[in-house]
Amino acid sequence: MQISSEQMQDVLFKLFTKNKFPEEKARSLAKVFTESTLDGVNSHGINRVPLFIKYVENGIVKIDAEAKKVETFGSIERWDGGLGPGILNAMKCTNRAIELAKLHGMGMVALRNTNHWMRGGSYGWHAAEAGCISILFTNTQANMPPWGGKDSRLGNNPLVVSIPREQGHIVLDMAMSQFAFGKINEYKLKGEKLPYHGGWDDNNELSNDPEKILLNERGLPIGYWKGSALSMILDMLATLLAAGDSTYKIGLKGYETGISQVYLCIYPEIFKDNALQEKLINEIIDYAHDVEPMHPGDKTYYPGERTLQTRAKNLKMGITVSEEVWQQVMELLG
Repeated sequence: MQISSEQMQDVLFKLFTKNKFPEEKARSLAKVFTESTLDGVNSHGINRVPLFIKYVENGIVKIDAEAKKVETFGSIERWDGGLGPGILNAMKCTNRAIELAKLHGMGMVALRNTNHWMRGGSYGWHAAEAGCISILFTNTQANMPPWGGKDSRLGNNPLVVSIPREQGHIVLDMAMSQFAFGKINEYKLKGEKLPYHGGWDDNNELSNDPEKILLNERGLPIGYWKGSALSMILDMLATLLAAGDSTYKIGLKGYETGISQVYLCIYPEIFKDNALQEKLINEIIDYAHDVEPMHPGDKTYYPGERTLQTRAKNLKMGITVSEEVWQQVMELLG
């Protein structure tokens, strides 16, 4: 079914105010959930709303809590999320990292004790709109085995890198698993198999069946052993810099909460060579675009390019949403 972004944002705003969020917070939450879905990331947009409401109802997400600064070291700060809504905490810390970057050239906020930020790319796009390069990452509950292991001990620990650009921002948003688990669930909702192996089944065989992978949450690391190592490093960095909980500690709670995140922003205006920066970026993009495709009709893309195309299409045609998910949302609204 097709839903306009305006309709989705209005419904979500009403749903969040119904669940006792103040209007400003409800509006911000509705905006980010809608924008993620508008960009084609339903798995971390509208599809996550019922689970988010469940976490609110269970008291895992604290409605009134807000991220607060607890330590400062010049251009580096530590914040505590107080188990507040992950989206709101993430936006607040991104904005603070942007402020620090514009003041010092580079700024970093390490956040502990927060909740799921949903689509990490939201904050990369936001930083790019503010004219900043960003490097952002988070740890998660365990959902991947360390390479060679049987049981999950690593999180898929999403990593976001964004670069502002006049012709269209560059935004990389990727988990350390071959498929984010929200994306795997999206394939399950559609009744489709994954296009590539995404994890292990109960027989320790690689599988592209979303139901078998979701049964035990043993995702396949990107690049096999390399993704396994990178996931562990990101968990270490987020935990150390935020003085927060690691994937191990998160797993002891029974719910994915109290996670640790890092927001690093760089303000490229300090170099005072905008024309050169644009030239160098376009040179790399043009070189990647100008390659013969393996298959006729295919083309290559820079990170974020297809997102911009999807956004434009959905603004014009409406957003494709699972009827099952939209029905769940409408039932929650009552």
